[in-house]
Amino acid sequence: MRDLPQHKPVLAGMAYNGISGAGVRLEALPEGHLLHVLGAIEPTALATELVKAGFAQSSIRQAGFRQWFVAGDEPFVPASLDALVAALAGKAFVMDQSHGRVRIGVSGRSSRGLLSRGTAVDLDPSVFPEGHSAMTMVGHLSVQIVRTGDDSFELTVLRSFAESLWDDLTHMAASAEKDGV
Repeated sequence: MRDLPQHKPVLAGMAYNGISGAGVRLEALPEGHLLHVLGAIEPTALATELVKAGFAQSSIRQAGFRQWFVAGDEPFVPASLDALVAALAGKAFVMDQSHGRVRIGVSGRSSRGLLSRGTAVDLDPSVFPEGHSAMTMVGHLSVQIVRTGDDSFELTVLRSFAESLWDDLTHMAASAEKDGV
């Protein structure tokens, strides 16, 4: 049926390599899966249940008190979500946010400097190590920032604000390049 909505990645085909070569790279990450888990379950127990339910390649990011985002590149099978919901019954609630949020990768030697132009979070590796996450504002947008490597971060934003965040990041990168950062 032609009238059924078709999923189209919101940042399809977008890529940005700026700030003198390898300085900063922006990347629209695959719109795989993003689950919001709320409840009194420890991350280690959650990780165990994720593996059992078929989410072994997913990462867990703290999103607030007793809240986690479970993110991964591969789309999930509804049966896997059902298995996870059943396993966490009485311990936590699971909400699929896969179609409501978008992930953007920011990497390169100038990535921390770029992000510091838009957020007040201290991204120094001694304070914000790999695997650490924070819910914050980047400009006027609510974003989750996760350090995924030495010079790499992942930003998660509501889908309807993804293009705005992308534009803000490219403007910050252009401004940083102009300033010689």
